[in-house]
Order: sequence, then C-alpha cells, then structure tokens
Amino acid sequence: MSCWDTIQAYAFRSLGYGERRLPQEDITLCEQFTLIGSGLIWNVYFGVVALASGFILATLVALGKASPRWILNAPSRAFILVFRGSPLFIQFFLAYFLFLRFRQSELGLDWLTSAWAGAALVLFLNTAAYSAEIFYGALRSIPRGEIEAADAYGFAGWRRFRRIVWPTMLRLAWPAYINEAIFLFHATTLVFFSGFPASQQRGDALYYASYFADKTFNPFVPYPILAGYFILLTLVIITAMGLANRRLNRHLGTAPARPRMLAQIIR
Repeated sequence: MSCWDTIQAYAFRSLGYGERRLPQEDITLCEQFTLIGSGLIWNVYFGVVALASGFILATLVALGKASPRWILNAPSRAFILVFRGSPLFIQFFLAYFLFLRFRQSELGLDWLTSAWAGAALVLFLNTAAYSAEIFYGALRSIPRGEIEAADAYGFAGWRRFRRIVWPTMLRLAWPAYINEAIFLFHATTLVFFSGFPASQQRGDALYYASYFADKTFNPFVPYPILAGYFILLTLVIITAMGLANRRLNRHLGTAPARPRMLAQIIR
C-alpha cells in the first residue's frame, strides 16, 4: 500500500481505530513513522494528564511543607521523600501489584490495572512530588519585602496568596518546572517496561519501536525515529511553557530570557 494508505490505516491504531494487524514483513519507513507516531499519542496523554493534575497537588504539598503546622508539614515531607526517594520504575511495579489486589477484592477498582488509569496515576504522584519540592524552594525564595508590602496594603490570607505569593512562586519556579515537564514526558516511556499491559497491542511509542526493532533486527531505524519524535515533543513543551513564562513576567520592564532549547534537549 502507499504511504498515504498506511497513514490512514495506522494513524490511530494505538487508540483502537484502523488496521489491527501489524506489519509482518517488508516493513517500510512510512509504517514505522506512522505507528511510532500513533503510539506517541499515549505518551502525550500520560504526560498531559500527570502534569496538569500534578501541578495542583504539587502546589498543595508545597504549601503543606512550608506550613508551621505539624499535621500539614509531616505528611507533605513524607510524600515528597517517598516519591522522590524511590525509582519511578519500582513505583510502577509496586503500584501495579497493589492495584491487582484491589482487582481481586470487591471494591470495583479493576480499571486501575489498565495503563490509561494506573500508569497515569503513578506519573501524577511522582511529578507532584518533584514539582512540590521545586515550588517549596520558590516559596522560600520569595523576597520578604514583597510580603511586607502586601501586609502594608492590607492583603491577607487567601487574597495575599492569590495576588502576591502564588504568582511570585510560579515566576521563580517556572524555569525549573519546565525541566520537570520535559523529564516527565520522557519518563512516560517507562510505562512500556512496567507491569501495566498494552491492551490488544495498543501500546505507546516505545512499544511500536521495540516491535519494529525485533521484526527487522535493526534497532538503528525505529529508535532514532522515536528519539526524533520526542525531540519535537520537547520543542513543543519548551515553546508552550516559554509562552507561559512570558505571561507570568509580562509586568516586568524587560522580557525574560528565553529558555535555551538546545541546552534543554541535550540535557
């Protein structure tokens, strides 16, 4: 079939649409590009869901760690220690076997053993812990003069946090948070090695790259294709979060320095 026919047949195979039978012989570059790109949809899904939900939890955990109250401080520190101190690969396996226990019970949590839910949950907790430490450091770095100025203008409680503390925290934390977002999307490839199964061969990008490497006995084609996709994805992340950075610093007289894309990619 032509390359256009291949794209139509396999573009959304990772979501369960199109041709179900994978190429077995005479595998073309178009088939590899198309199927690995199709699997990338799941990597983007894991990254977006974990990053969006983890941002909220990270803010709460950072505030808890900065709180003088023991009932908020201790659980926040323990959460950060556990998920930052243990490898993500181990977290995937432990979570999967824990979810299997839930499946054997009558709690109705069978869906947690699926990659779309269970793996996303693990990534969400992991990135929340790393991001919380970044936000906590930013909270500690807020100039004391800004807090005193807010008090002088009558800002207190939630109003002070929403108008002064939170925006300043984001401005200080954003460069490091961009790195965390990049690392998170790269970490989504670990889902392939975890216990969470790829339902009906509808796996992520690394699943298809590994399949083609096994079929063609040539890993030097599918894996560079996979790397190329992630480089493009990294550029998209840097651009999008760079625009957010400019938005956060729009009140400044000079525009903030743009993130160095080449340095980000190499790292």
